[in-house]
Amino acid sequence: MADATLGSAVGSDEPSAKAKRFRSDHKAGQDGEGRTDRNILAAFKTTTVLRDSALEKTIFIHGKLADREAVVILEKTPIREDTLAEMLSGAKLKLEMQNDIYSTYQLQPPAHLNEMKTTVICPATEKHVKKYQIQESFLVEESGEDYLSITLPYIQEQSFSVQWVHNILEKKAEVERIVYEDPDPGVGFVLLPDFKWDQKQLDDLYLIAIVHQRDIKSLRDLTADHLPLLQNISRKGMEAILQRYGLPASKLRVYLHYQPSYYHLHIHFTALAFDVRGCSVERAHLLADVIQNLQSDPGFYKTRTLCFPLRADDGLLSKFKKAGKL
Repeated sequence: MADATLGSAVGSDEPSAKAKRFRSDHKAGQDGEGRTDRNILAAFKTTTVLRDSALEKTIFIHGKLADREAVVILEKTPIREDTLAEMLSGAKLKLEMQNDIYSTYQLQPPAHLNEMKTTVICPATEKHVKKYQIQESFLVEESGEDYLSITLPYIQEQSFSVQWVHNILEKKAEVERIVYEDPDPGVGFVLLPDFKWDQKQLDDLYLIAIVHQRDIKSLRDLTADHLPLLQNISRKGMEAILQRYGLPASKLRVYLHYQPSYYHLHIHFTALAFDVRGCSVERAHLLADVIQNLQSDPGFYKTRTLCFPLRADDGLLSKFKKAGKL
């Protein structure tokens, strides 16, 4: 359940004792008491590998699950400091090469320390499949006029579903994952872990704040009228993360995407040390900058030219090309 109250955000760059206990305490509380769910992937039939990232140790697979289109994402989980002793003492080693002081091995850790985070999207649409394919990208410059004449009509025409977001806000799904909620309909939001974070270490902390207001699609809709909402998310989101995880504001990156991956305003909270995909300058806008820009110019994002990357198969890119903007 969501936290009912927040503690004081008394800043310190040193993690609290609670944060230091996070790894072991969280592990004890998140393992489902040893429950093993049935293997729904036993029936998965691979059609094609959409993308394979050796750097991110992630593979994206398109296939069929019970005759329905599906995308499966397999990701190696990070090595955790609190399991090192057990991993090394319980591992099986196979020597690959030895030369003077250097040797390399294949290390097989105990099964329970060799987990792989798995995300299943089923039924998957063509949009899901294209999202995870390797694609050439192009940088688009969108003026305020371009947004009104090209981007907004495209968004309205596509009718992208955000029902899964409404399910969270209405407590129909993921209730147990909510870290904090401010229920105020005007400035309120829910804060919960992003699926990219396995919640087993703080180094790659990643949470999302989803606003209760349903008429704010993206950065483009924001005006000075939304400053109380943005300031509330900034303050209470950081306080909630400090209270729950022990990370102060100085160790957080708080930002919005443009274009966003879905059109319901949401704000990203990540550990500053975490080099997460999507935090680059061509897509991420720091929340602090957004607030200052709106304080200086109430209609800043209505008129400002914004740059963002689009993949080669993105329908919006074709609209910009057709309009002679690329």
